[in-house]
Amino acid sequence: MNGMKPIRDILPDIEKKAAAAPKGRKRETERGELMRFFLRHLNYSRKQDGLAPLTMARLGAEIEGIPTADLYYLKSVCSQAKNFSKKFWWELDPKKH
Repeated sequence: MNGMKPIRDILPDIEKKAAAAPKGRKRETERGELMRFFLRHLNYSRKQDGLAPLTMARLGAEIEGIPTADLYYLKSVCSQAKNFSKKFWWELDPKKH
């Protein structure tokens, strides 16, 4: 035998770990909360403009390289702006700075 355990021996461990993993709201992260905040505001404007809503995956790709601390700054400046969505996209574009 090559030293690997048969799957039937590993399965109980996997099931125990899955049972111990946080579910639902406990699984949320600080970054995920910020993403949901941005998604709500951006999709509200997109709906008004007749555009398809952004997904969490798409938003995640857009803000991938931005540290969480900077997302708090972004949240702050966008919330104070007259147009949340325009400010968000302007701040994300490095050519504008």
